Amino acid sequence: MKPMKSGFDSIRNYLGSKKEKGRRKIALLVDGPNMLRKEFQTNLEEIRDVLKDYGSIKIGRVFLNQYASDKLVEAIETQGFEPIICTSDVDVRLAVEGMELVFSPVIDTIALVTRDADFKPLLSKANEHGKETILFGAEPGLSVALKNSADYVIILKEGVMEHEYDSRDLKESGPEDFSEVPLPGEGQVKL
Repeated sequence: MKPMKSGFDSIRNYLGSKKEKGRRKIALLVDGPNMLRKEFQTNLEEIRDVLKDYGSIKIGRVFLNQYASDKLVEAIETQGFEPIICTSDVDVRLAVEGMELVFSPVIDTIALVTRDADFKPLLSKANEHGKETILFGAEPGLSVALKNSADYVIILKEGVMEHEYDSRDLKESGPEDFSEVPLPGEGQVKL
């Protein structure tokens, strides 16, 4: 085992070498009452792991109503998220905090975990201000308008994540590649 260096300068150098350059700074906002249901089998740990491969999660908040159990709140905290207990409408609180993040210079990507079309304006405003948007949704009931507003869409089906191709992905690949795109019903493709 190597001897540890001590002193302020060596610690600063060590931490400086660990600094992530060029990675996205992500705010993850979870619509708890809408997505943390048994039928969706939403796994926040898996969502966090997927996002960690893409960037650094700077903010991770799970919005809950006042009826959330103590065990749920404890589980959310154990996973490293901040539970936000709302005594009024959860959607309004999430939207307000999301809009604050749209104007935050610290965040460049907003990831939402929801199915609710109420958050379409938030995604639209984030895109308008140059923020990248990622949507984690679940079927059935995922808003088509919401899907069409996000840069990236990941759908949870029976506890399994699937990504959905975006028309922007198809345009980037060139028109000659459209023949290899599965037809609707053969895969998760929208044109």
